[in-house]
Amino acid sequence: MIDKLKQLSKETVIYGISTVVGRFLNFVLVPFYSNIFNPNDMGVVANLYAYMAVFNIVFIYGMDSAFLKMGSLPENKGSKKVFTTSYFTVLSTGALFALVLYMIKPSLGVAISIDAAVAANYQHLISYSINILLLDALSVLPFIALRLENKAITFSKIRVINILINIGLNFVLILGFDMGVEAVFISNLIASVYTFLALTPYVYANLSFEFEFQLLKRLMKFGLPFLPAGFAAMLMQVVDKPIVERLTDLKTLGIYNANYKLGIFMMLFVSMFQFAWQPFFLKHASDDSAKDLFAKVFTYFTIVGSVIVVYLTLFIEDITGFGFGRIHFLGEAFWSGRDIIPVILLGYLFYGFYVNFNASFYIKEKSIPVPVLLGIGAVANVVLNFALIPVMGIMGAALATLGAYVIIAFSFFYYGKKLFEINYEYRKIITVLILITVVFGVYYTMIEGAGVSIFIKIILAVLYPAALVLTGVVSTRELTIVKETISGKLRRK
Repeated sequence: MIDKLKQLSKETVIYGISTVVGRFLNFVLVPFYSNIFNPNDMGVVANLYAYMAVFNIVFIYGMDSAFLKMGSLPENKGSKKVFTTSYFTVLSTGALFALVLYMIKPSLGVAISIDAAVAANYQHLISYSINILLLDALSVLPFIALRLENKAITFSKIRVINILINIGLNFVLILGFDMGVEAVFISNLIASVYTFLALTPYVYANLSFEFEFQLLKRLMKFGLPFLPAGFAAMLMQVVDKPIVERLTDLKTLGIYNANYKLGIFMMLFVSMFQFAWQPFFLKHASDDSAKDLFAKVFTYFTIVGSVIVVYLTLFIEDITGFGFGRIHFLGEAFWSGRDIIPVILLGYLFYGFYVNFNASFYIKEKSIPVPVLLGIGAVANVVLNFALIPVMGIMGAALATLGAYVIIAFSFFYYGKKLFEINYEYRKIITVLILITVVFGVYYTMIEGAGVSIFIKIILAVLYPAALVLTGVVSTRELTIVKETISGKLRRK
């Protein structure tokens, strides 16, 4: 079991490289764009990418989840029929979707910019976007094939180069050639072309003439429920923003959004884990020790996630206030919203719980409940936002996000237990959640806005892992294994 857990940890770190670089792209380009483009151009870019996010779900319509599941089954090992059937299906439907979008381009332009005269100036941007959508859809399945083959380094290398091309061309085309917003989409398109070409050898290696309509039916049965699930998941991520704006004002929304984005630190950890976790649990689902193995994974995920939440909570004011002169990591104008960051971090931890519990649905090939359970969370998010924002402001919106993720996590846990019961270490998980609650109590009663010295915070930070050991959440044997693993790696270096 220890070797399997080490392999999962290793792949989580490797996948994390591309994830971290990808998130860094957003940090770099947003301030860059805001100093180069006028608000109208920024609005067009934002709206186009919002539409692209929706169409990304349509172009792949759950086929990624279906291929991940079917490609991992023992009877399909070494066979090319699953990839061939999935890929040619996505290729055919993707070409059809792209053709339809080209045909309705004028209508899309009006929808994006409202003014028909302005919309005509952005038809070429829509063309770029359609091409990006198609190329990205054709890259999804090869990326999953790399994950199933445990080629994490190749996966991360291609993604990192894609990101570097994208960000590099943005600077060159905007600063060197003064191309304006068109450069944003050209850079993205060229990066997508690179990815498509880089993955072509893996596509060719996995293609055959084994297209099966019976297999396609099975793929569709499992994958299509992920289409509404994808929309529900997206609603979870974006619905709070327009509600905050409607119930407050644009300034409040700006403060909320800036602080909300700092939850990215926890989201990075969850994303890193998810890339490695999905092929891992599908590979080991039939092992005799699978239930104990998956339980141990969840315990370790919770421990590491809790450390991230606790440390960021204790030091969030120091992190956001770091800077030189009047320049800070987070502008002073946004500091009034810093108290929501710990809540958002905790919300993403529960999102990570959902990622863990989702394994049961893949293992047992039961995807129909997924959109229903995610839909319940999305509806809860909307209701909680309207109920809490008038009373608590942006803290109400943050608590609504946390509440919705808690509901989703418990829903997937409850339903997943019936499909594939895992022997979770409940005492340890509950103990960790109690310790997090204690830290939150200390933060909101003693630290928030009180100017507590960094020395006191360091003491509290040291006490947390000590509490994990004293309460038996982490055993001395596990500490020894971690120490030996780290020292072994250092010696090899």
